[in-house]
Amino acid sequence: MRKQILKYLEKNSRANIGELAVLLDSNEAAIANEIAQMEKEKIICGYHTLIDWDKAGEERVNALIEVSVKPQRDKGFDKTAERICNYPEVTAVYLTSGGYDLIVTVEGKTLMEVSRFVSGKLSPIEDVISTTTHFILKKYKDHGTLMFHKNKSERMPVTP
Repeated sequence: MRKQILKYLEKNSRANIGELAVLLDSNEAAIANEIAQMEKEKIICGYHTLIDWDKAGEERVNALIEVSVKPQRDKGFDKTAERICNYPEVTAVYLTSGGYDLIVTVEGKTLMEVSRFVSGKLSPIEDVISTTTHFILKKYKDHGTLMFHKNKSERMPVTP
């Protein structure tokens, strides 16, 4: 039942316990207890709302920054990643495989604000070897949700 609850909450964190009980053919107390236990175990780490800030009239700039890091003895990338996580501009940090070690997502009010963060705070970190910044120009899909509505005059091209 846990996986089913998680799948529903992942798609709609506003789903209420009554709806989940009906969907999962269970009772509300069992669902509530299971959710509480998963929150206690940190399986459920929080609830998020996906907002299209452009439509809300709020100007925001998002960037994805690739970071090469010199791993530390016995700590790997963790200490540097933890340090980066502490900046309020940072929305996510991922350890990745490939050409770069960390992917950092950042949010700011302007391109200049994000650029200053990268050059003034991120790049000077002792174990950071290099960074590459990619500004996100448009979101098509975020957290599994389409960020635009197609209509007859706005069709997405389909490529095989």
